[in-house]
Amino acid sequence: MNKINDKFLLELEETNRCAELLKVMAHPMRLCIMRGLIFVGSCNVSHMQEHLQIPQSTISQHLAKLRAAGVVEGVRDGVEVHYRVISDEAERVVRALF
Repeated sequence: MNKINDKFLLELEETNRCAELLKVMAHPMRLCIMRGLIFVGSCNVSHMQEHLQIPQSTISQHLAKLRAAGVVEGVRDGVEVHYRVISDEAERVVRALF
């Protein structure tokens, strides 16, 4: 009986983790940012702003949520920060959608 309970608990933990990943990715702008980063590899907020036509502060807020979820990372290059997708799981989801 213990093995069954343990299996359900592990499945529940995994399900919760996946649900949290989907929640953070579910916003249309975050999904768009991720899709763009997967396509170009990496870029900075100014480049994203140029293509998305929304304020840099809005993009930065979305990137902060994606960073907090472990989906993207920012690498400083002088005064610029270049972002890229680091979650293989998140990338697979985006590629499956598009």
